[in-house]
Formats: sequence, C-alpha cells, structure tokens
Amino acid sequence: MKKSLVVVESPTKAKTISKFLGTGYLVKASMGHVRDLPKSKLGVDIENGYKPTYINVRGMGKVIQELKTAAKSVDSVLFATDPDREGEAISWHLAHLLDIDPSSKCRIEFNEITRNAILEAVKNPREIDIDYVNAQQARRVLDRLVGYKLSPFLWCKVKRGLSAGRVQSVALRLIVDREREIAAFRPEEYWTVEVELEPKQADDSDDSQPGFEGGQRSERFVARVVSESGKKVQLSNEDEAIRVVRELEQATFVVTAVARKDKRRSPAPPFTTSTLQQEASRKLRFSPSKTMRLAQQLYEGIDIGAEGTVGLITYMRTDSTRVASIAQAEARSYIESAYGKQFLPERPVQYKSKEQAQDAHEAIRPTSSLRLPDTLKPYLTADQYKLYKLIWHRFIASQMAPAVYDSVVVDIEAGKYGLRASGSTLKFPGFLTVYEESRDATGESAADSTDLPELEEGQELRKIEIRREQHFTQPPPRYTEASLIRTLEENGVGRPSTYVTIIDTILKRNYVYLEDRQFKPSELGFAVNDLLAQYFPDIIDVEFTANLERDLDRVAEGLVEWDKVVDDFYRPFERTLEAAMNNAEAVVVPDEESEEKCPQCGRNLVYKNGRYGRFLACPGFPECRFVKPVVEELDVTCPECGLGKVVKRRSKRGKAFYACSRYPECRFTAWQEPTNERCPKCGSVMVVSGKQNRGRLVCSNKSCRYSQSAAAKES
Repeated sequence: MKKSLVVVESPTKAKTISKFLGTGYLVKASMGHVRDLPKSKLGVDIENGYKPTYINVRGMGKVIQELKTAAKSVDSVLFATDPDREGEAISWHLAHLLDIDPSSKCRIEFNEITRNAILEAVKNPREIDIDYVNAQQARRVLDRLVGYKLSPFLWCKVKRGLSAGRVQSVALRLIVDREREIAAFRPEEYWTVEVELEPKQADDSDDSQPGFEGGQRSERFVARVVSESGKKVQLSNEDEAIRVVRELEQATFVVTAVARKDKRRSPAPPFTTSTLQQEASRKLRFSPSKTMRLAQQLYEGIDIGAEGTVGLITYMRTDSTRVASIAQAEARSYIESAYGKQFLPERPVQYKSKEQAQDAHEAIRPTSSLRLPDTLKPYLTADQYKLYKLIWHRFIASQMAPAVYDSVVVDIEAGKYGLRASGSTLKFPGFLTVYEESRDATGESAADSTDLPELEEGQELRKIEIRREQHFTQPPPRYTEASLIRTLEENGVGRPSTYVTIIDTILKRNYVYLEDRQFKPSELGFAVNDLLAQYFPDIIDVEFTANLERDLDRVAEGLVEWDKVVDDFYRPFERTLEAAMNNAEAVVVPDEESEEKCPQCGRNLVYKNGRYGRFLACPGFPECRFVKPVVEELDVTCPECGLGKVVKRRSKRGKAFYACSRYPECRFTAWQEPTNERCPKCGSVMVVSGKQNRGRLVCSNKSCRYSQSAAAKES
C-alpha cells in the first residue's frame, strides 16, 4: 500500500489532519521554520544578486532528521504549511532539505482544517509557487539588510544594543508624530446653545407650570442652535453665547420643516486579520499577539467531544472579506431557521476587499455556522470561547439584512435663529439582533440623537429651558493597539502576518510603552526616531514603505524580479548610510526625571524601561540601587482597610490591576477600578465597568446585578 508523508508546522495541526487522512498518510510537524539566515553574519551576498545563505535553524536538527527519515519511508511527500507567503517559503525550504523537486506536485493548500477541505486538498496537489517564495525571500532580505546595517549606526550614535527595523520604524514615527501633535495642540474655546422644547397645545395659556398638561408631562426634546441669519453659528466665547440666549428668550419657536426617511444600516464585513485584532482589542481587551495566538488554536483544531478534533475557524491571516458560497448558504439557512426569513437579504451579501488586499484566502469565519458558541463552550478555554463567539457573531451578522431606522430631522425657526433636532427609532433590528461593531467615542451630545414627539410643519413650540455650554477642541487621541493597526493597514504598511510583530518589536525595544492602553514614546524612542528622520527619511516614510509593500506584492504576482526590488531599495540606502555614519553626531538620551525623591539618597528618581514595563530608579546607580514600580494613586480610599489609597499597578504580563497603597499590610486587590461609592442594594463596592461603556458603575458583588450611570451619581 502506497503511503504519503504530509508535513505541517505544528503538532496540533498534525493531530487534527491525521484524524481526517487515515492510515495511508503519515503526518509530521516541522515546528515552524527549519532554515533561515544566520544570526552571526549578514548572510546576504550583496555583490551576487543578493543571494541569501540559509542555514538550518539552531535546535531543529532532531526534527529535520526525523523528517528526512520519514520521507525515505514513503512513496510521496506533501507540504501542507500555512496558505500564505510565509507558509510557501517554509514548504520550499522543506523541499530543499528533503530533496523534493519544488516543481513537482508536492504542495497542498486549504483555508480551513475540516475533513472536506483536507480531503479535497490532497486530491489536488500543486507545485510550490516560486513567486510567493521570492516575495517572502525579498522581504526577509530587505529586513536583514536594514536591521544588520542600520543597527550598528544606532550603536555608534545612540547606545549599544539598539536595533532598527524597516516597518517598525514607520510605526514608531506614527506614534512620535502623534505625541508631538498632542504636545503642540492648543485647545480652542467654543460654546453651544441648546433649547429644551415641547409641542404647544392649542389651549396653552398658563405658563406658570411649563411642561405639564392636566397633570401629564408632555413630550420634551432638545434642539441646538445651528444658524443665525442663514449663516452657520460659531460661538467662540461666553459673551456671544449669552447674547444668543437673551435673544432666544424673546423668540417664538416654530417648526419649519420635518424630514422623515428610512435609514438603512448595513452590517460590517466578516473579519480580516486587521479588523479581528482591532475588535478583539476594543471588545475583549486582548492584545494583538494574544488574539492571534488564540485564533491559531481555533484554526488548528480543538477536541469538541463526539466530533473529535476539528478546526473551528478559517485561516486567520488574511486581508480578504470574500466568503465561499457554500459557507454563505449554510449561514443563510441557519439565519432563516433561527430568526426568520425577514432577517435574510434577498441575495447573499458580497463584500468588496480593500484595493491592496491580496485576496488569496477567505475572510475569517467559523468553519460551520451550525457550531454555535454556547454548544462549544464546554470544550474551549474562557478566552478561546470569547474569541470564537466574536468571530461567529460577526460572520452571522455579516450575512443578515440591514437594520432599518425611522430617521427624523426637524428644523425650527426662532426669530433670526435656526435650530435643529434629530432623532431615530429602530424599526427593524436586522443584523443588530446578533452583533454590533464597536466604535470609538464620538462626542455626540443629546441634541445629536434624541427621541422626538410627533411634529408637523408650522407647529408652534413652547420653550422650557435655554442652556449654554462651554466646550474646548480636543487634541487627537494617542494610538491604541487597535487604532495603530488600523492606521498601518489604511496606509498600506505591513501585511496581515506582520502587525503583531511590528507592535511587539517597538514595545520590546522600549521605544514606546503602553499607558492606559495607549502608546507613548519613550525618550529613547524620540531620539531614535529623530535620528532616523534626519538621516534616513525614506526608512520612516509611510508612503515609501507602502510603495515597497506593493512592490513585494508584484513579486508575488510574478510581475517583477525580487532581486531588482531589493537592489532598487538597497543602493540608495547604502549611500545614505555611508553619509550618515560620517556626518551624524552622537545623541545623548536623557532619562525622564520624575518629581519623586529617592528615599535613600534624595536624588530625583528617573523613569526606566524594563522587561515588565516602566519603573522608577535612582540615577545614582550603582552607588544607590533603589527602584520602585510606577503606580498611579486614585482618589479612592481602600474599601478593605479604609486607611490606604487605591493605586493602579501592573502585573508581570502588563495587565492593570488595583491594590491598596499600604501593601503588604493590606492585601486588597481588584481587576476592576473601585470607587468610593457603595451599592444601594447590597452595600458592596461599586466599580467602573470594564466594558466599552465606561460611563457606568457596576456592583462588585457578582450575585448582585445592580448598575448605574456614573454621571447620574455625580449629579
């Protein structure tokens, strides 16, 4: 009986696939990359077409020998590595080691690890795609040339041990530029005027009790002043706002127009790598690396009882929103049976991928819509369940009918002033029954969206109250992990497989740090960025890097030779590097000084970056070795001892938690931010909601479900 060797990357993947293929196949794991450029030298022959020198990865000798032995014992070898450029390159390296011709039918590919997908793949082997291999090789060589040549420049001009990356430097620039934009921002004052109104009844004559008719409160709503004498209102100070208020006090309010229309809101597309990382960060507070680690587990296979081990989601490195027709049909069948035919669009929904998307794979979706999250919950870890549920809900919602709102815009005239009120009522929930995409705060006021009574043109309104409010323009927000990934993707910098590496690298190099889930550059990050900006502007230029990414895509499409792309980049870079080495002056990176004094020697403590984030240390090291963690003290008394203050600390994994400042005397700790408020139902401490809506306080007693608006308590 003929037998085939199937080589995959991970043991989990091997276990899942082996179950589907049966006794005619031997499935082995390569444990990832088996060959790479050497760490001790450049490994690229610049004068000979940038030919790379590959060596076996250290520690992989035993795995390679086992694969060679297995290859000799079978009739054929199939490489089933991941279906992307990285996976194609791994297959090519494996073919070299196992003496398999890459142009033979030795490569199989699948987008999901299910029985049908695997059996179909082994029936249709193909050649290794050398264009994909060359695209990955070009990226690897480019990154090696930049890192190997630029790092010594940073050692010489800043300090030893630093390194620079081709794409990571662009991410650093974005963060540094945003920080400087925030520092340079000067808030501008502006004012708004809003009027609380209600419909005026025909028999209204007594204004002594506004808002009440026969003991019943009439329907009130808020309208904002938007125009004066036909021009847009812009109130820059309180005097202008007071003038408007005074003139409105004497005005008559009349409805001039009522516009009603149905407003349709379509669902978000199924996940790509980027949108999954963003949404998991916003909804689940997962880091991109954690999201991808969990997604890899769901993709490679989970034992789900009677069905055995099976891949639960499709391949998780993709920039496509395309969905297979068979998956759409299954989802539509489920939606109709679970929610009703009215929740189905007439035709299956087709989503257009972004212009630069490679579109090699489907979107991220469940391998079967019929595997409901709650039925799988007993077989998944808590985090696996959360991520699978997110993916399942997003995909099902993406195949459902739009939500429909009854949208109303009311224009009101008050003398020379124009006011506007708008509102919307959900008529048909559609996809919102299943899932709603999270959004950043928009800063909308009550006047932007309110419930409106039935109004008609020419109707007179009664004034209840006129309010003026001061505002200030806000600086742009710092990047979060989610917003940085979104910005990189929108600018064409990086690809689905690189976002995690980009973020992890700039954090590990201590060029940036996370504070309240937002990126802030360190003094070292400022120094490195500024030096690169002065002498290597192309390296940190967003458009230049995006164009290089497009060149790599053209290599993958077979439209350009990989060594030409490398040469076009490297020759100018080499000349720039030589000039920088000769002309750049050494940079001294000052430690960021705090206002805290060292309790041992009296010096001002300085901020340092370590393995677990920022900490305070004495600048007198090594004479004085005092160090302490960075903590943020809240204006909250410890709910356990009543003596100390609650401080915000970070765990070894960087996760924020709250503790008593008197530790270790008091050992109070909590994951959610406590407040000074007590639950009116059970007396437990109220904590700030850890969900997206942080405007709510919830009871810390899990058996008590009491919650309230934080703003309501303050008022």
